[in-house]
Amino acid sequence: MSIISFEYFPPKTAEGRATLLEKTTPALQALNPAFFSVTYGAGGSTRDSTLGIVEALCAHGIDVAPHLSFGADDRDTIAALLQRYREMGVRRLVALRGDMPSGMGGASQLVYASELVAFVREQTGDHFHIEVAAYPEIHPQAESYDSDLKFLKRKLDAGANSAITQYFYNVESYFYFLDQCAAIGIDKPIVAGIMPITNYANLARFSRNCGAEIPRWICQRIEGYGKDQESIRQFGIDVVSQLCQTLLESGAPGLHFYTMNQIEPTRQIRDNLGL
Repeated sequence: MSIISFEYFPPKTAEGRATLLEKTTPALQALNPAFFSVTYGAGGSTRDSTLGIVEALCAHGIDVAPHLSFGADDRDTIAALLQRYREMGVRRLVALRGDMPSGMGGASQLVYASELVAFVREQTGDHFHIEVAAYPEIHPQAESYDSDLKFLKRKLDAGANSAITQYFYNVESYFYFLDQCAAIGIDKPIVAGIMPITNYANLARFSRNCGAEIPRWICQRIEGYGKDQESIRQFGIDVVSQLCQTLLESGAPGLHFYTMNQIEPTRQIRDNLGL
C-alpha cells in the first residue's frame, strides 16, 4: 500500500508558526499521512526552529521526521540532537547531504549523506527509520547519471531504509530512474516527491536551481492563462493530480508532498486521488 506524507519548513515568524500548528496541521493531519517531515536550513541555520516544530508536533502525538545534515555542526552537536529526538519519541529521520530543503536541491555541503547515515546508525542503532534524498532528473552537482545512482546506493548501503525524490513532472524520468536503481542492486523503496503548482514564478526559479524540469507544455499552458490565477490554480491541481494517479497506478511506493506550509492545493490533490 502506498504511503502519503507531507513536508513543512520552519516558519520565520510567530504568526507563521501559530498558523502552521493550529490551522494547517489539523487540516492535513485529517488526511491521515504516514508522517510529517520538517526541513533543516542551510548549515543548520534553522536547527532550533526545526526542533521547536518537531517538539510541538510530537506533543500532539503526530509522527514526525526531522531533516538532518551535518552542515556547520560537529558530531557532538548532532549526537546530542539525536538523543533529544529519541527522548521526544521521534522514530524517523530524513538524512541529507545538502544545506537546502529536499525538493529545492542545489547548495554545497560539507559531509556526504552516507557519512551522516552511518553516524546515525553508529549512535542509535536501528532506532530510526532513515530516509535519504534521490534525484530522478539527477542532482545538479552530479558528475554523471551513473555517479549519482552510485551515491544513492552508498547512502542506502550505509543503513538508510528508503529514499524520497526531488519533485518532478516527467513521470517517465521517475520510472526510468527506478529501473536504473534496480539494475545496480537498489531494492529499497523510493518514494515520489510531489510539488503542487502554486506560485509558478517561484516554481520556475526553484526548478532552475535544483535541476527539476518543468515540461514545455506545462509552461506554455500556464503562460497562456496570463494573469488568470484561478485557471492556473485549477490547471496545476489537475496536472499534479494526474501525475500522482499515474504514479500510484504504476506502483510507486508513496507520495511525499512538498506543501510549502499550505493546506491547499495538497488537500485537493489528495481528495482527487480518492485516498
